[in-house]
Amino acid sequence: MKGFEMKMQEVREKAKALGLKKTFGLSKGELIRQIQRAEGNFDCFGTAKDFCDQLQCCFREDCLKPLVPKTN
Repeated sequence: MKGFEMKMQEVREKAKALGLKKTFGLSKGELIRQIQRAEGNFDCFGTAKDFCDQLQCCFREDCLKPLVPKTN
């Protein structure tokens, strides 16, 4: 999905659906990495430079988006 970014509330809902507990106070990246582990994937969110071979990861677009915000 091009341009899709999962909001923190959606990430929390996904964590809850997976039965993850003690997620309050975690950053979005930390929580996503816990979800990735729970799903049996590499917990690599936010570590890719320019390429990611985790094509089935639902966080892939969010992970690979540019870190520098766009200026008008």
